[in-house]
Amino acid sequence: MTHRNGTDRTERRKHPRFALVGNLIEPITLRYAPPKTSAPAKKIASGSSLTQPAILTNLSAGGMQLITFLAPPHAKRLDMVLNLPGLDHMPVTGRVVRVHEKGETFVVGIQFLKIAKKHQSRINTMAMDNLDCETRLSLALPEACVRACRFNDLCHKPQKAPHWSR
Repeated sequence: MTHRNGTDRTERRKHPRFALVGNLIEPITLRYAPPKTSAPAKKIASGSSLTQPAILTNLSAGGMQLITFLAPPHAKRLDMVLNLPGLDHMPVTGRVVRVHEKGETFVVGIQFLKIAKKHQSRINTMAMDNLDCETRLSLALPEACVRACRFNDLCHKPQKAPHWSR
């Protein structure tokens, strides 16, 4: 692939990702160990962890992107439990690899350090099925929505077959 500035640009991502858009915005809570020099913050019942709300905007088997309204934590490790349709109670551990400040919000990239293989596999199959669906839609195929789609639980596209359960 060639970037618009003429340089060669190849995909560096190891895993396909899917955006969480439409009617789905997934609020999550980051849980992390407090830095040694931080001011007191909200404690949670599990001990000396701190919490911070965030909104999940995209997900892959290797990481995710969040929007936060506070500066992201300066912690080496973030422990999260994701609860999405089709991915209920998925514990993951990650680290912040990228932060872009946009006004009073922060777009945060998190790389997974620990995720169960079964969850990684499930996210990959969901992402691939979503990419297949997007291809069928772009080609205006009459059967864009297929019964075997594993992204079905998260799908909010108007082409989704209405008789299939969510």
